[in-house]
Amino acid sequence: MATTSRLRNLAPLGAMPAEDGAGGASNGSISSSATTDTSTDYDDESATGVGYRVPPPEIKDIVDSPPIPALSFSPHRDKIIFLKRRALPPLAEIAKPEEKLAGVRIDGNCNSRSRMSFYTGIGIHQILPDGTLGPEIEVHGFPDGAKINFVTWSPDGRHLSFSIRVNEEDSDSKLRVWIADIETGKARPLFQSPNVYLNAVFDNYVWVDNSSLLVCTIPLSRGAPPKKPLVPAGPKVQSNEDKNIIQVRTFQDLLKDEYDEDLFDYYGTSQLVLASLDGTTKEVGPPAVYTSMDPSPDQKYILISSIHRPYSFIVPCGRFPKKVELWSADGKFVRELCDLPLAEDIPIAFNSVRKGKRSINWRADEPSTLYWVETQDGGDAKVEISPRDIIYTQPAEPLEGEQPAILHKLDLRYGGISWCDDSLALVYESWYKTRRIRTWVVSPGSEDVAPRILFDRSSEDVYSDPGSPMMRRTQAGTYIIAKIKKGSDEGRYIILNGIGATPEGNIPFLDLFDINTGNKERIWESDKEKYYETVVALMSDQEEGDLHLDKLKILTSKESKNENTQYYFKEMIRYQRKDGVQLTATLYLPPGYNPSTDGPLPCLVWSYPGEFKSKDAAGQVRGSPNEFAGIGPTSALLWLARRFAILSGPTIPIIGEGDEEANDRYVEQLVASAEAAVEEVIRRGVAHPKKIAVGGHSYGAFMTANLLAHAPHLFCCGIARSGAYNRTLTPLNEDRTLWEATNTYVEMSPFMSANKIKKPILLIHGEEDNNSGTLTMQSDRFFNALKGHGALCRLVILPHESHGYTARESIMHVLWETDRWLHKYCVSISSDAGEDHDTGTVKENVSKGTTDAESKVVTTGGGGSKEANDLDFEEFHSLPRSSLW
Repeated sequence: MATTSRLRNLAPLGAMPAEDGAGGASNGSISSSATTDTSTDYDDESATGVGYRVPPPEIKDIVDSPPIPALSFSPHRDKIIFLKRRALPPLAEIAKPEEKLAGVRIDGNCNSRSRMSFYTGIGIHQILPDGTLGPEIEVHGFPDGAKINFVTWSPDGRHLSFSIRVNEEDSDSKLRVWIADIETGKARPLFQSPNVYLNAVFDNYVWVDNSSLLVCTIPLSRGAPPKKPLVPAGPKVQSNEDKNIIQVRTFQDLLKDEYDEDLFDYYGTSQLVLASLDGTTKEVGPPAVYTSMDPSPDQKYILISSIHRPYSFIVPCGRFPKKVELWSADGKFVRELCDLPLAEDIPIAFNSVRKGKRSINWRADEPSTLYWVETQDGGDAKVEISPRDIIYTQPAEPLEGEQPAILHKLDLRYGGISWCDDSLALVYESWYKTRRIRTWVVSPGSEDVAPRILFDRSSEDVYSDPGSPMMRRTQAGTYIIAKIKKGSDEGRYIILNGIGATPEGNIPFLDLFDINTGNKERIWESDKEKYYETVVALMSDQEEGDLHLDKLKILTSKESKNENTQYYFKEMIRYQRKDGVQLTATLYLPPGYNPSTDGPLPCLVWSYPGEFKSKDAAGQVRGSPNEFAGIGPTSALLWLARRFAILSGPTIPIIGEGDEEANDRYVEQLVASAEAAVEEVIRRGVAHPKKIAVGGHSYGAFMTANLLAHAPHLFCCGIARSGAYNRTLTPLNEDRTLWEATNTYVEMSPFMSANKIKKPILLIHGEEDNNSGTLTMQSDRFFNALKGHGALCRLVILPHESHGYTARESIMHVLWETDRWLHKYCVSISSDAGEDHDTGTVKENVSKGTTDAESKVVTTGGGGSKEANDLDFEEFHSLPRSSLW
């Protein structure tokens, strides 16, 4: 097996951040009228609440560094495209009007989702036999300054499709579909008529075959948007006189009245057009709010989904009535698969689902066979029943009287299928309450072969994760499990690609796995000492049939903590909570820092709690000491440039074993985890016990406020971004309602302990937060409660920003506010070495800490292959946690 590791410092295509979150780094600029001159003199209070500010140069310059490109491989793995990205957007762009309809934010001028990120250019490279890249062919022919979206390959890899938008200041700012020739880079509009625009509110376009696309277009007959009536037709009335039990979360941006319904129809309605590369076009089907289009592998059929009235004022559009139809490839109606009613009554219990057919898809290994799932528990996870889900299959056009065939029955909740052929498919099921996850082996073409369990484990137990099957591309453009031929061996082999979690960190691997016997052989493993390598793609899947083991070619990504310029020291550390739970964190130290000569530093602890069902799983190590940590535009790591020690992602496990609910002991476990982390950095001599700040985003902000309320002896100040602080304002967002667990809701809400918060706290929130649990008023009301008790606090509301922050002005100001807070209430605190905290529970021991630090601090550096996510959204987003955030 050959491996290739040539591609560095690139982000995969899927990693392109949406501008609704904190996006990639930038080199953008803003007008001097909006931003005052940077200064580290925070004593001048007269200007602290006026205008947008910029942080010190050592932070600003990192954020303004150019973003790296995204990449995408051609279907035949012989070419790669680099998608060039721009700087952080200016606030003027984020401030453009948007319609908030049924949980969707729409840019009316572009008729697309608002705040879309985009690419600025496309470069095409040939992948040469030795793994290097040929010269760049730049895609050209479109207007200068065009914003590029929705880049997709044709099935044969000869063309690219993409949308562009220009002249956004004019009325002519809608999206058009363009096509580029891969060999020459020459681009041209798909439609000859200049009046055909893309409707990108939901799905946009899909390749039907090598030479034609099905496109969602704005109907040519559409007129001006509906006007809001000056006088309403009547009051807004909602009724539950039938006494139905309907529990819904605090969804944002819902429809409010009939005018909103009309506006939703106006922007959401598309006319589907079948467009050929030769310029011919054909309207297919009636105008409707189409949400997805999925061609069959044999390109003979298209699965069409749409939503329709009656709409709802209490749930987003994903729960509106949904129709799924089967059309022929030329747009003729074949049959209706389902028409699901409005789903306002999906229970709030985790693993509850919609009634009726769901997850309707094509079998990836068959020309045109459909499969779907139907719940047997009415969609209610609290109903005990067996089976809970049934998977059905059926040909696209069944014979008269032919009923759907049952593929498999599941007692947990369906989680997906990896197809291979008639002799092999892997079916996944899971259950959140117990964290149980099972993988079944089924033989879709053999009713006499009983399904059997392949893996049965806890989703929390990363050490036991066997990996996922490597997929190969078929000639039809679908992806199926790659079957491997090992010499003359008659075994039935696949390859499992795993993260390789171990107590020493992740060591990714590839295992040759015999499906029949369960025997496995390790055929590749990441370097353990110096590098962190991951598998990017299977490069030798161009021929049909089994792949020969000795001819496999794998593309890997390699990153290191100590190659290229050294920006910081990094070490994965382990320590223990007082109840015996093992904890981990990543400790970063500034370049050139020596604890024995420089003494302890101010320290910023930045984290995000996770929920677990077992202590053992909570204590497992996640991540690798050899991974290169990129620095996002609002990352806590930026304060390495300000000579802070950063304790990034210390595990804050909230554990509920057996029938116990984790949150019933939330505060107790939160404080215990924080105490262990603080004691460890003090013991190492790298953090001054009087100068330790805590911060977090979203659920991390909730954590921060609780720690200042219940563990004031640990931290000198806190930074809480986009948090929720009063759980009683979201009474139906959890597995248990407020009325079922009143004490838990109250006790874990820092709002209820506002009178206990005596340490300085900085609250930051986007004014347009659309996250279901973190309404902007959460910060407003928490600030008023704090102020009402004389707490030292500050509230910063960012105009036009959502749950994550996007505009350069906003991000720079957040950094300025954060740096000011840390300077005033952490760095500048006067303290005496050896002095205990307020409660005397954490003590500084410089001599012992220095000795430990000298032996454990590891020199690390920059370099790597991926753009790291903003550390506001740390690795703990992947952990089970409260749905409120």
